[in-house]
Amino acid sequence: MPLSEQEQRLLEEMERNLYKNDADFVATVGGGGRGRPNYRAIVLGVLLAVAGAGALIGGVASQLLIVGVLGFALMFVGVLVAITPSKRRRAASGGSVRGGAAKPAKAQTGFMDRLNERWDRRQEGRD
Repeated sequence: MPLSEQEQRLLEEMERNLYKNDADFVATVGGGGRGRPNYRAIVLGVLLAVAGAGALIGGVASQLLIVGVLGFALMFVGVLVAITPSKRRRAASGGSVRGGAAKPAKAQTGFMDRLNERWDRRQEGRD
């Protein structure tokens, strides 16, 4: 069901107020695009996790507690490396609060433009 003109105006006014009054929130929620995954970190993390699993199994088989604990720690580090975003990606997505207020607003404008275009295409398809 399409929005009435009054509802559309109200929604646009609410969006403008949100962008004006809470730029940090908008940057955190809307500007945090994930980007490309870091395949090198994922592969390294998987290899570390597999090596850690091997060490854990070897430690259990040889009944050496320290080898099992080290294997578990290596598995844990491998998973962290694989799932943690890189510093470059965080910096590119506006990770710092100071001095980066212009970039998230610019990226958010692009997002809203795309959202409006999708809405318009959807409305034209129904009529």
